[in-house]
Amino acid sequence: MKRPARVRALFALAVIALSVFVAVTVPVRLGLDLRGGTQIVLETRSTETVKADAEATDRTLEVLRGRVDALGVAEPSIVRSGDDRIIVELPGVQDPRKAADVLGRTAQLSVHPVLGTATGSDKAQKEGERVLPDEQSGERLRLAAAALTGQDVKDAEARFDQQGGAGWHVTVDFKDDKGWAKLTGEAACHPAGDPQRRVAIVLDGKIISSPQVDPSVACNTGITGGSTQITGSFTSDDSKELALLVKGGALPVPVETVEQRTVGPTLGAEAIEASAWAAVVGTALTALFIIVVYRLMGVLATLALLCYGLISYAGLAALGATLTLPGLAGFVLAIGMAVDANVLVFERAREEYGKRNRPSGRSALTAGFKGAFSAIADSNVTTLIAAVLLFLLASGPVKGFGVTLGIGVIASMISALVITRVLAEFAVARRWVHRRPKFTGLASIGRVRTYLTRRDPQLMRRPRRWLAVSAVVLVVAGAGIVVRGLNFGVEFTGGRLIEYSTGETVDPDRAREALADAGFPQAVVQSSGDDKLTVRIEELTNAEAVEVADAIAEVGGGAEKVRDELIGPSLGDELRRNALIALGLALGAQLLYLAFRFRWMFGTGAVAALAHDVVILAGIFAWLGKPIDGVFLAALLTVIGYSVNDSVVVFDRIRELWRKDGKAPLAQVTNQAILQTVPRTVNTGIGVIFILAALALLGGDSLTDFALALLIGMLVGTYSSVLTASPLAVVLDAYSGGGKGGRGRGRSRSGRAKSGAAERPDRTEAAARAR
Repeated sequence: MKRPARVRALFALAVIALSVFVAVTVPVRLGLDLRGGTQIVLETRSTETVKADAEATDRTLEVLRGRVDALGVAEPSIVRSGDDRIIVELPGVQDPRKAADVLGRTAQLSVHPVLGTATGSDKAQKEGERVLPDEQSGERLRLAAAALTGQDVKDAEARFDQQGGAGWHVTVDFKDDKGWAKLTGEAACHPAGDPQRRVAIVLDGKIISSPQVDPSVACNTGITGGSTQITGSFTSDDSKELALLVKGGALPVPVETVEQRTVGPTLGAEAIEASAWAAVVGTALTALFIIVVYRLMGVLATLALLCYGLISYAGLAALGATLTLPGLAGFVLAIGMAVDANVLVFERAREEYGKRNRPSGRSALTAGFKGAFSAIADSNVTTLIAAVLLFLLASGPVKGFGVTLGIGVIASMISALVITRVLAEFAVARRWVHRRPKFTGLASIGRVRTYLTRRDPQLMRRPRRWLAVSAVVLVVAGAGIVVRGLNFGVEFTGGRLIEYSTGETVDPDRAREALADAGFPQAVVQSSGDDKLTVRIEELTNAEAVEVADAIAEVGGGAEKVRDELIGPSLGDELRRNALIALGLALGAQLLYLAFRFRWMFGTGAVAALAHDVVILAGIFAWLGKPIDGVFLAALLTVIGYSVNDSVVVFDRIRELWRKDGKAPLAQVTNQAILQTVPRTVNTGIGVIFILAALALLGGDSLTDFALALLIGMLVGTYSSVLTASPLAVVLDAYSGGGKGGRGRGRSRSGRAKSGAAERPDRTEAAARAR
């Protein structure tokens, strides 16, 4: 074994050993959409005195951490996102009302002397004075400046008075008993029944208790011990929540809930099981197909794919990434994409085997890895661009998808270029394999290549015809956007979407009437299965959500909430803006990269094909009435990466052929490149179809739209990369004068080779022949 081969083998063993260790010792953290629970995103707001910067948000986070701990949730997570957002994850919490109310309350506690009652025209006279209605009759009281605040509170506890019959109340202990004694002592100097004998306890600008000081308390002596009781018509939950807020302290700045997601544990378990089955079935079918086509090399590629899965899982665990539902789908999808690198190598090895006078599996395999390297590198870089954009610009589950996709791309390169190569080189070096060349799967060029070689179709003879076909499909699909419009999800529009599982099948019109009778005529109701309904309303509080659930339960024979998403208007605008930025940057980044690696006309053709794919996919979803949400965005950016993969493979072959024959017309070279890469396109496409079909059929409702978008995008992207991007590059080259002048105009062939970009060949009669 030569030294490079030994280095690759040692590196592969080290990576696999490290991956096994990480996979066994470090568990992957599941997102709430897989294990069930509630996620709340809070945004801090500036006040007249305090700016909601990173420092204020950190102080707010610490107060919230105390409140979350007091809720008794197992394994909660609370982290700062940016300068003004806090993400709170509460596993197992299915009713977000209590959590959202507790976390969102500012809890500004203050205790005030009462100056007397207020008339209708009375207002605060001095700084710190307030006029507020009391908690019982609504009588308006004039309050002096606060004598005590929440910072003076030592402890608060909810208690039940069985003997006195006062029921549930909250006992508050102050740090310094002198302040409480002074406040109550001054109030005791006023006669019984006088409003000034009362002490007002205010929480978040509302009087929650304003008791009179007991007649037994002496003037200027007050209540000693620094303790008091807040009484009222409290239930057990009310008193515990109030004690929690008082004890936890006030938030430094107000917060607003901008996003809230709740997923039932059943839906999470179903998603995991469905995705697992999709992964097993899809991978098994893909592996079987690869083995049938490439025989021994297919078996080794399957082993490398298993190693790829191990490396990807270990990468997620090592980075501490959260595996979300779209991320899990991206993990499964990347298995199909990992097949592409192996197929590229094996197809190049088959070509090299047929070219040699005295072929051998070892020499063909070495040439195959060498010839396929640039295409593999370029195609994976374009996919990484999409993954990075998702990570930087997206949020929540879609961001997790970007992390998973990025790890999958890196793992697939290690799997194909290192592990597959080590296994394949070891196998073809065996004597019994050398004596049976057909067993390797490299000695035959395959049925697709044999058919194309025999027929030799001239696809680029009339490139404008293919562009006309693409234009027709584009207009038909794009008409859906104009005629039916895009059904933006709550992530992009703001609002609330709740999905219920009902006891019996409910007609959406009947549910819509029930909600209108309950006071929600603006509700949009859709059926998402035989026993599932989704309700979408622009503005809906947690209390109103209970009324909606009751209305659905009444007509549906019971209703169980399986999903609940709340997106604030500001966050919806931000997500929509970021989505457009992500698409724009993706197209721009692809254009710059392809223009750098190839020529401007190839980059322009590829980006035009990408825009073509985006419009067609969005148009088909518009015709079908499918939602345009964050998951669709993840699928769309993945389609962009996949479409560029196909374009890069064709362009890489054009560049290679043009270097060998610089005087050949571009149409002829492009036609030859397409025919040579079609076997790879077909075999990779079939492998990916197996994965996506398994996701669509077995992945459950939550993954169906995702898989459908990817399946449509893959088919459209494969077509456009071959029969849109390539013909457009040929037409652009002709318009730029490629058919009328000499090549390079002064540039040498050696200079072209150094730049790595294909130069325009000299074409006169060749260009006419191509037309």
